[in-house]
Amino acid sequence: MAPEATSSPFGMSNSHPSPNVAAVLSFFIPGAGQIYNGAFWRGIFWLIVTPGLWFGTGGFFGWVCHVIAAYTAYSYARNRA
Repeated sequence: MAPEATSSPFGMSNSHPSPNVAAVLSFFIPGAGQIYNGAFWRGIFWLIVTPGLWFGTGGFFGWVCHVIAAYTAYSYARNRA
């Protein structure tokens, strides 16, 4: 009997993260999508940089960083699939 593939809480195989899930996670919590993809240090980077830009620029560049974090999470997951 062949072993079944393990799945994540999002109902997908751990070896192929969903680009859409990664983007949504990182959009709401910058860095969460990168961590979901398995790129722990990239996730930590976005978790530190995004709030820093939100507070450091009075919100002016924070939203840009938020969108970039979501896009990079999506791209990383898409390239891994």
